[in-house]
Amino acid sequence: MGSDAVPMGSDAFPMGSGAVPWLERHWALSLVLTFALAPLLLLVFKLYLRRQGLLRVMRPFPGPPTHWLYGHTSEYPVETELEAFKMLPQKYPSAFPFWIGPFHANLHIYDPEYVRTFLNRQDLKTQLFYRFVIPSLGNGLVSLNGKKWQSHRRLVTPAFHFNVLKTYIHLMKDSVSMMLDEWEKLRTEDTSMDIFEPMSFMSLNSILKSAFSVQDFYQEKSFLSTYFQKVHRTGKLIYNRMSNYLYYSDFIYKLSPDFREFQDLCQELKKHPAKVIQDKKASLKNPGEQDKVQKKKYLDFLDILFQARDTNGGHLTDEELLDEVNTFMFAGQDTVSSGLSWTFYCLAMNPEYQKKCREEIQGILEDGDSITWDHLSQMPYSTQCIKEALRLYPPIIRISRELKEPITFPDGRSIPQGLIIVLNIWALHHNPAVWENPEVFDPERFSPENNEKRHSFAFVPFSAGTRNCIGQQFAMMLMKVGLALTLLRFELFPDPKKHPILTPHFILRSKNGIHLYTKPLQ
Repeated sequence: MGSDAVPMGSDAFPMGSGAVPWLERHWALSLVLTFALAPLLLLVFKLYLRRQGLLRVMRPFPGPPTHWLYGHTSEYPVETELEAFKMLPQKYPSAFPFWIGPFHANLHIYDPEYVRTFLNRQDLKTQLFYRFVIPSLGNGLVSLNGKKWQSHRRLVTPAFHFNVLKTYIHLMKDSVSMMLDEWEKLRTEDTSMDIFEPMSFMSLNSILKSAFSVQDFYQEKSFLSTYFQKVHRTGKLIYNRMSNYLYYSDFIYKLSPDFREFQDLCQELKKHPAKVIQDKKASLKNPGEQDKVQKKKYLDFLDILFQARDTNGGHLTDEELLDEVNTFMFAGQDTVSSGLSWTFYCLAMNPEYQKKCREEIQGILEDGDSITWDHLSQMPYSTQCIKEALRLYPPIIRISRELKEPITFPDGRSIPQGLIIVLNIWALHHNPAVWENPEVFDPERFSPENNEKRHSFAFVPFSAGTRNCIGQQFAMMLMKVGLALTLLRFELFPDPKKHPILTPHFILRSKNGIHLYTKPLQ
């Protein structure tokens, strides 16, 4: 053939060399790679289909531009999202999709008719989000669904009957008076005071007395301060996880520095209520202690839950008792302290309304010691001011549900089952299509004549419908007592150098506190 020909089978170019022999020699590795890559490719395909499905579902709802990877979390970080949600309803009426990463999207709604349609259904609490909360609160009314929730609601409802609540007013009065005595000691004419922390102590003290009949916790500042700090830190960790779509993965979250701290805090928060429950349960085995309970001046939250029975004689287990009590303590003190602190801030910023509230209270009360249950219904203007503060600064800024059935809104747009809808209370309460001049503090919005004109689902600080907040009457009662006794003793002024910096965590907070000057009345 020629001198340059290479004979077949020579060592210079061995017959059969190349990819095939390599695969044959490494067939086990090839098999492993195939089995390893197949699930990964399947996962990528499923995620692709999920994203395409969400894009298709959300297409009828225009929204602001979104980053393909970070979603809206990069466009609206925690520091600026509240201001953004004041503006977005003007550009996107009724609702818009909010993307958290590339594979999670929720529909935020803030139109009263949308809210009515949404809250009059029996959809599930969003497990995607509430599983972040359950380790701290437990499986109480806030997170339960279905028949379990209905059973707990029936068992817990008697604890919030007005005949029970009215017996708590002297407990609330004592707690508020102790707080105001502390203000008297700490205040100076030249320095403003951050009222949020003492407000948290007061609300927690009131709840502890109402829940456990414990009378001396306000004196135990170390306990109150530690508990408050743990609650605040736990709420911040929960919100951080909700805001970071990577932390939606339990595997990734367990690798984060937040995980161990969150686990430890949850255990610590449950220690005290667990001990109290066990001690009370042990004491009730003594017939003499049962007689004492029946003769008490008032039954506390735990007394009522121990006695609660459904139609079949069923009752709450020890674990369920702990979950409901912990929910009452954790969620209750945070929302009340937030609501009352912002009410004081609004009145300090609007002295003419503060004066009208004080005149109303002075007209029905001689002094703080004389306050009774009946007086609370004689404070219509003060109640209007509290509600207007809750509109401007709702403690809970959003709630979410997972659709168990498709939903169609009044304008014909619809969402299929399985998707998450977020009722954005903050955006609803600041929506200029719902409220005229929404950034202005105007208690007249809640006058009797305006109540008749207002849409029944335009104001929902405690949610609405069948799953409304079971403790809202307790919260309003404590806020009215706190407002009345404070305005009888102090005049409130803002600190122009320390305006609150709003930040959304588990509840609405101020990043730098709520600083006011307090001047004792003569």
